[in-house]
Amino acid sequence: MKNDREGQAAVLSYADCSKIRTQIRSRKYKLLFDLAWYTGERWGALVQLRVTDVYSDDGSPREYINFRARTRKAKPNSKQKAQKALRKNRQVPVHPVLKEILLAYKPESDSVWLFPARETDKPITLRWADAILRAAVDKAGLSAKGISTHSTRRSFITNLANKGINLAMIKKITGHTDLKVLSQYIEVSDDDMKNAIATL
Repeated sequence: MKNDREGQAAVLSYADCSKIRTQIRSRKYKLLFDLAWYTGERWGALVQLRVTDVYSDDGSPREYINFRARTRKAKPNSKQKAQKALRKNRQVPVHPVLKEILLAYKPESDSVWLFPARETDKPITLRWADAILRAAVDKAGLSAKGISTHSTRRSFITNLANKGINLAMIKKITGHTDLKVLSQYIEVSDDDMKNAIATL
C-alpha cells in the first residue's frame, strides 16, 4: 500500500470510486476523475488534454480519446534524449458511460485546454489535480487506503484483468511496451488465487 508517496497505489473498488466521485463538487474535476477511471491514463497526460483530443469540431465526443505522445510518460530507464522518441500517441475507445458524461459536459469555450487553469492560458497542473483528488479521498473517509492519482490506472488495469481480458490486449489498450511492467499493475488478492486454483 502507498504510504507517504512510497509503495504501490491502492486499487479502487467500484464503491471507493463512487464515494470519491461524489466528493468532487466541480463538474470539470468530476470529468477529470471519470476520464482517469474509464481510460486508465496517467493524470499527467489527462491534465494536458486539449478539447480537440476529446471533442470533434461540432462539439460531439470523439469515438477515441487521443493522448498525444509528448504528454505521455516515456519508457523508464531510457536515456534523456531517447525518451521523447519512445513516447507514442495512445488512442482509447470511449466507454458508453463516459460518452454520456462527455455529451452532458460543455468545455470552456475560451480555452484550447479541457482543464484550463483559472488565471493562465495553460492547463491545470498535475499538483493541482493531485490536490483535488486528495481532498475528495479525505472527505470520502478513504485517506488510510493509500490512494493516489496512480490508483485509477492500477484499478483500470486490474479491472480489465479481472474481467478475463488477456495481457496482450491490456498491453495494447494501456500503451505499455513491457508485459513485465504491466503485470506489476495488476492486484491479485487471496480470493483471486483461491478462485484460480478452484478452476482446476
